[in-house]
Amino acid sequence: MLTTTEKKFTILFLLLLMAELICGSVENLSRWHYLTKPLLLISLILYFFVQSKMMILKTRIWISNALIFSLSGDVLLMFVDKSPIFFMLGLISFFVAHVFYCLVFFRNRNPKTNPIGLIIVLTFYAFGLFYLLKNNLGDLLIPVVFYILVILLMIISAFLRQKKVSQKSFIFVFIGAILFVISDSILALNKFYMPLPFSSISIMLTYGLAQFFIVLGLLKQP
Repeated sequence: MLTTTEKKFTILFLLLLMAELICGSVENLSRWHYLTKPLLLISLILYFFVQSKMMILKTRIWISNALIFSLSGDVLLMFVDKSPIFFMLGLISFFVAHVFYCLVFFRNRNPKTNPIGLIIVLTFYAFGLFYLLKNNLGDLLIPVVFYILVILLMIISAFLRQKKVSQKSFIFVFIGAILFVISDSILALNKFYMPLPFSSISIMLTYGLAQFFIVLGLLKQP
């Protein structure tokens, strides 16, 4: 069950997400996209800052850094049509964000949890995705490979929290990690493989919910 505060923020966040989905896909409203997209992460950062005052300082800093670098990546990716360098910078920002998430998740890892099954599934998934993308990556081949590795490490580290934190915290964070992988996969396929229908909507919907579930879950860990 969500608390009253969580319910209120959930409504606010979903309204902001809906506004971004509309502004990001309707041409006449596209100028508002430069406001609605950053507001998603700004709202999460403010909510986390207010609700995390009892959290261990180091963990709080790492999560804040993950959210700030995510916000930076969001802003940079809004300008990829101006110059290809913005995509590279955005990729770096999200890479750093995932590193901080990994640090947070590993801090609460359960040494008794065996991730071998998940690793096998993710390995097949990563090779399949890379096979589809590799011919169109060009100079981004190495950066994309490292990015795939870090986001897979992020989802594995989220899985390792099982039975070490509360069930709600584990489920929310793991769902968020899966949604993050889905969002990045759609983005990569749309950019480097073939244009996908409704890609802007599916990318932002899964990304927004991913960040929301991760933050909500981390706030619920002991």
